[in-house]
Formats: sequence, structure tokens, C-alpha cells
Amino acid sequence: MKRCWLVVFNFVLITGCIKQLYAQHAMDTVMVYTFKNSTLLSSPTPVQRLSGQQLERLGSLSVADATRFLSGIQLKDYGGIGGLKTINVRSMGANHTTVYLDGLPISNAQNGQVDLGKFALDNIAKISLYSGDRPLLLQPAKAYASASSIYLESQLPAMENGQKQSLKAVLKTGSFGLFNPSLQWQKQLSTRTTASLSTAYTQANGRYRFRIYDTNYDTIATRENTDIRSLRTELFLNSELPDGNWNTHAYFYQSKRGLPDAVVANKFKPIMLGLGQRQNDRNIFLQTSIQKKFNRYHMAVKAKYANDYTYYTDPTIVKLEGPLENHYHQQETYLSLANSYDLTKGWGFALSGDWQWNKLNADLDNFAYPTRNTVLVASATRYKSDRLTLQSSLLVTWVQDGTKYNQAASRKTKMSPAASLSWQPFFQKDFFLRAFYKRIFRMPTFNDLYYTAIGNTLLDPEYAHQFDAGFTFAKTFNQQSGYINLQTDGYYNLVTNKIVATPAANQFRWIMYNLDRVSIKGIDVVLKGGLSLSRDLKLDVGINYSYEDARIKTDATSGMKYNAGEQVPYIPWHSGSFIMQVDYKNFLLNYSFVYTGERYSQAANSSENYLQPWYTHDLAVGKGWLIGHRKMRVMGEVNNIFNQAYEVVKSFPMPGRSYRLTLIFNY
Repeated sequence: MKRCWLVVFNFVLITGCIKQLYAQHAMDTVMVYTFKNSTLLSSPTPVQRLSGQQLERLGSLSVADATRFLSGIQLKDYGGIGGLKTINVRSMGANHTTVYLDGLPISNAQNGQVDLGKFALDNIAKISLYSGDRPLLLQPAKAYASASSIYLESQLPAMENGQKQSLKAVLKTGSFGLFNPSLQWQKQLSTRTTASLSTAYTQANGRYRFRIYDTNYDTIATRENTDIRSLRTELFLNSELPDGNWNTHAYFYQSKRGLPDAVVANKFKPIMLGLGQRQNDRNIFLQTSIQKKFNRYHMAVKAKYANDYTYYTDPTIVKLEGPLENHYHQQETYLSLANSYDLTKGWGFALSGDWQWNKLNADLDNFAYPTRNTVLVASATRYKSDRLTLQSSLLVTWVQDGTKYNQAASRKTKMSPAASLSWQPFFQKDFFLRAFYKRIFRMPTFNDLYYTAIGNTLLDPEYAHQFDAGFTFAKTFNQQSGYINLQTDGYYNLVTNKIVATPAANQFRWIMYNLDRVSIKGIDVVLKGGLSLSRDLKLDVGINYSYEDARIKTDATSGMKYNAGEQVPYIPWHSGSFIMQVDYKNFLLNYSFVYTGERYSQAANSSENYLQPWYTHDLAVGKGWLIGHRKMRVMGEVNNIFNQAYEVVKSFPMPGRSYRLTLIFNY
């Protein structure tokens, strides 16, 4: 409670100081400063973005690695190039964050988690993180159905010097046996239509040295069973229509990888004998969307079909028929129709409806073979004037499950309201106050409800109340020489009916149940600045900081012990990052620092479950050449410069110092 009052006091103090500053200078100047991302500045909900050259220079192989530099995100990484990587935004859990690619959702009805390690940055032009609703009227109903969302936008073909086609070849190699070539071909099919075809292959043995240290061991070992081989192919078509746009995206991904076990009680030795867990994945989807404007009326139609296959084996678990082998097959069909109408220049309404069908097959004993039909209908209104933005929405969700065997969960009908505002209190257009409230829920996954000997069809959905208040401040200096951008938000989330799993009689039988509630209080700070020191020298800096107090709250009458009042596992109180980018003529330098503070691996905040803070330093240096009309770039990277030993997830050691060399050729 004291921390909350402190946040409010600091917020009022900062606002008062800025107001006083304006009072002193308002009569001296009439210049209105602009900011290149004005939509981010006036957004009623928090928005963070990584785009352009910044993504190329972060030293990241995947989208998951890049999200480390966004405030309020905890990346759960099990180590290695092929290790599972999921994100958690503002301590709400991975299932409360929806990932979108070109405006359509990437889903996983089986466990609700999207492995962002599968998505490379080669074809991504922009990554945007939204807390609360996206400040946009014309969007699918599903866009209102999550606590936060990550939007990935594909690169659009950009032809230069009158070219009709272009070719980009990239080769990455380095530590862990990494061999990662990729090729992207772009073609101007007509004056309005472009095509992009890309493919990438990744191979790595994933082996790295780490230290085992406890009361019984103090030795250096090599992490095994972390290899990966993957192939990704994408086709993207885009066409500019009169007052509209159409695009189609086809995606194919296939991988074979090892899943390293936790390093506990010398358990790494069997893995060295080739007895580790293995997983094969195949992901295919085809999606298309069309957006059209008819005077004041706007329409967007989206459709997607996804087909995913997973093979999992663990030779250390032997059944009567042989080693454990499981096959999972998911299918999804998604349709969306969104409509909006501008009543006036600044006031509009929207109505959208979505239908989603999911099916899961598996070769488990007594498997339920579940299907799920979900219908979402959302209405929204938005008013925007020179100094005020108001947006509100109401989402109605119907969920109906079906099973081939066993009982299905009951039908669910839920309503989810949301409201947000942004206000410019002063004359200058560089300071905005904002706030939002949202009530949202998330359905239990197929694993939660129907997994053999684990699922519980009586589980209730999770509910979340989100409260947020903050401000944005942005200013440019002399229009060209520099800029500064500051976002600060304080938030409070209350999650009820939290779905958790605990072991029962043994590790092969678990109990799924609803936890009473979790209370989350936090602060996010995002500071960015840039300065052109000369015609050839440019400096950009970014700082992110997050404070999170996520406590387990319980009902005293429940009769069960939930470790009330203790920090939620794997949520650090303090975390942050720092990025510095320097451009000098054709040379570039990128330095980044990531910090995660102390946290606990279990709900019991005891010394046995304590995890020490960790941090990493990364450095990249590059140079570009222009040979005729062809561009070439070479980049060298050193990650974890000081070779720090750390664990993101307990008993899953992360790599130490590593190196990477990247060659980029544009033809």
C-alpha cells in the first residue's frame, strides 16, 4: 500500500513539474513540437515498438529474443537455440497474451502458449506490444479478447531505383555449431501487387559448457540434447487496392530438436548417452485478409486455416509397448468480419464478429478428442479530438466444447467491457495523460480440461481486472538534432480463478484446480532518446525498467494452503534493459544490457527456491558497403560478454559467452 501511494505521489509531482515548466515558457514560444510516432504518444493504452534497423542490430535470432527489450515482459527460456521460449506480460501468464501475425492470431488450443522461438526476425518489419486494447476501431473481435497482445508485421517489398525485383541473402554462423542461411526474393508483379518468397534453414548442435554447483557437486559439464534442425518457408502477397489493401500469407515450418532435461542431482549424464527427450514439429497455415474503405464505411475480412503436428518422445519412460511416444495433431479455422463507420471526423463506431474452430487429436490412452467452437462479437466506439481520445468496447464470447469420449466442459457465455482515455492537458502536443480499465477472461486450454489423468472439466475460466494510469512525454529538438520519448505507467491487475497444476501421488499424475486470486501491482518505464552529433554521427539510447509486486492471495475459508502473500514464481521485483546504438558513416555499433532481479522458482518463497539476479552484456559491430546498386553488410556479435552463469528457469542453465557472424547481401 505504501508503494502505491508513493507511485501516486511521484506521478502527481512529475505532472506538476511539467505543468510549471510549461507555465514558464508558454509565453516565450509558439512552436509545436512533433514526434515521429505521434500515434504512440497519444495512445490511450501503453504501446511499445521495435522496428527497422533496431531489430536487425539487437543480436537476436528470433522474435522471442527481441522481446527481452520490451518493458513488462518476462521471457521464459529453457536454454539453447532450440529451447522453448514463451513470454509473460505483466505477470498475467503466457495464456493472457495473444500473438498476431499481419493482423491474424497465432493460436495453440492445446496449451495456450506460442513458442516465439519459431519466428525469425528476417521477415519481420515491426514488433508491437499492447497492454489492454489496441487503439484501433477496425479490427477483429478477437483483438479485444486478451489482456495484452503482440503484433508482428511482415516486411513489405520495397523496390529501389526502379527495380522490379530484389534478392537478399543472409548467412549467420557462430557458436553452438550455428549454420543459418536464409534467402528472400521480392518481385513487383504489377503496379499495385508485390510478392515475397523467403526460406531459411537453421542447424545447430546447441552444446555449451556450464557449471554445476551445489552442496554435492562443483564441476563443469557440457549441455547436451540441445540440437535443432529447422526449415521455414513463407510466401507473402500484397496488393494495394483503391482505398484498400489485400494480402495473403502462406507459412511452413518444420523442426527436429532435443529438449534438455533439468540439471538436477547429476541428471545430465543420461542425456549424454542419447536418452534425452525429442520433439518434432510441423506448422502450416494459410491466411488472407482484405480491407476496403467506402467513404465513411470501412470493412475488413480475414480468414485463416492452420494445421499443426507435434511428435514427442522420451526414451527414459518405458511402457509395455516400448519407449514413450506421443503424437498430437491440431487444426484451426478462423473467420472474421469487422465493420466501422465514421459518424463525424473524430467519432466512429465498430462492430465485428469472429468464429473460431479448434480440434485436437492425440494417441493417448482414454483421450477425449476435444473440439471447440468459439464465437466472439465486439462493439466499440472511439472519439478523438485535438486533445482528447476516448475508446470503449464490449466483447461477448460464446464457447462450446465437444468430446468424442468423456464429458465435455459446460458451455460458457462471458461479457468483457473495456474503456480507455488519453488527454492532452497542456497546449503543447508533447505530453499526454492516459488510463484504461479492462475486464477479461481466458478459457482453460485443452490440456487443462482434457489431458488424460490430469485434466479437470470442472475448471472455471480465469478472470482478470486491469487498471492502468500513466503519461507519455515526447519532444524533438531543432527538428533534426535529437529527440526524447518517455512513457510511464502504473498498473494493478487482479486475477481470480487462477488455473494452476500441482503433482498428486507421482509426477505422472497432477491435479488441476483454480487458485483464489493473484494481486499484481507494477510500474513500467520506457525512455528513448536520440541525438545527431554531426552529419555522419548519430546516437540512439533506450532504457526500460519494470517493477512488479505479484502476490498470491487466498480465501481463508478454502481450507487449502496457497502460500498467501508470497511472490508469484519467476516474477522478479525489478527488471530492465539498456540499448545504445551508434552510427558513424557506414559503421554501426550496438550495445545492449538485460537485467532480471531476484525471484523464486516456487510459490513458497524459501531459500531453497531463491533465484539470484542475472544480467548479460551484448555487443555488435558492423560495416556496410555500397557496390554499385548492391548493398552488403558484415556484423560481428559477442553475447554475454562477461560469460555470466545464469538460469532463466531453475535447473536449466543458459549459455555463457558466444559469438556470431552475419553476412547480408542485397542484390
